[in-house]
Amino acid sequence: HRHQLLMMLDDVPALAAPSERKVRCLVRDTADRDVVRSSDPQAECVEGDLLAPQTLAPLFADAEGATVFHCAGVIHPRRVRDFEALNVGGTQAVLDAAAAAGVGRLVHVSSNSPIGCNPHPEHRFDEDAPYDPYMGYGRSKRAAEERVRVAREQGLACVIVRPPWFYGPGQPPRQTEFFRMIRDGRMPIVGGGENRRSMAYTDNIVQGLLLCERTPAAAGRTYWIADRRPYTMNEIVATVADVLEEDFGMQVKRKQPRIPGIVSEFALLADRLLQGVGLYQQRIHVLSEMNKNIACSIERARRELGYDPKVELREGMKRSVQALLDEGAEI
Repeated sequence: HRHQLLMMLDDVPALAAPSERKVRCLVRDTADRDVVRSSDPQAECVEGDLLAPQTLAPLFADAEGATVFHCAGVIHPRRVRDFEALNVGGTQAVLDAAAAAGVGRLVHVSSNSPIGCNPHPEHRFDEDAPYDPYMGYGRSKRAAEERVRVAREQGLACVIVRPPWFYGPGQPPRQTEFFRMIRDGRMPIVGGGENRRSMAYTDNIVQGLLLCERTPAAAGRTYWIADRRPYTMNEIVATVADVLEEDFGMQVKRKQPRIPGIVSEFALLADRLLQGVGLYQQRIHVLSEMNKNIACSIERARRELGYDPKVELREGMKRSVQALLDEGAEI
């Protein structure tokens, strides 16, 4: 979403003015560079690797007073140890380089996972919720937040942002598979489907990031950034089905398989056992979350930042599908 950082957000009046900012992106290879250049020809690309901190020097050259948006990390790794290496060690490398360069502000993208799951469907996490990390990813993102707080105490102006399940153009392949499963009637509804999930459309996240940069009092604060309200799993699946059928004329099998909630609990046990011996299986992990409530309140962001998410589920999913089709992807 480098385009929005460069050109701002048309549907947010306070952020709609063209920016003269220069954007410098850390990329891993030529393929990443091509992705950046396809959306932002003016963006500068610097090759580097969070696992090799010495490669970050060009990224932070002459960066005094700049804003750092730290979004890099791993969600579904091949090995559990990658969580620690990338999400914790990589964050520390960015913090060290940012402090040495004298940047003006660092906006750290965290997750809902350090806080875990709500005790019941009506509960909403706020920023004072205690840590209760969900599995290896959650523990790594908690540790990363703690590293950010240490850097803040040492004088680096930092803001922590916690987006939940994100969606939108440019989404990873696993979410394209989510669309296919719903189209084909293969998306399991676990435990009744009335559990609630906060989601964050990518433009809404970008709005939150930009407001965290622009709001002086945001330094030192933590914010949940998400869509205006949580959605039930039943609503999420039905909305995607509506978009595919009504907006894009696809044939959708409306009846999804129903699975008892105990299946997710067995998946959770299996996930814990696998991660305990250093292994990670994405499908088991995702299944373990399918009956969980993971919902947050955005009231602090609205009150302190003026955060006003413009895109809700139906429109966001429509834009996501359109972007995939524009890229020539098959759903």
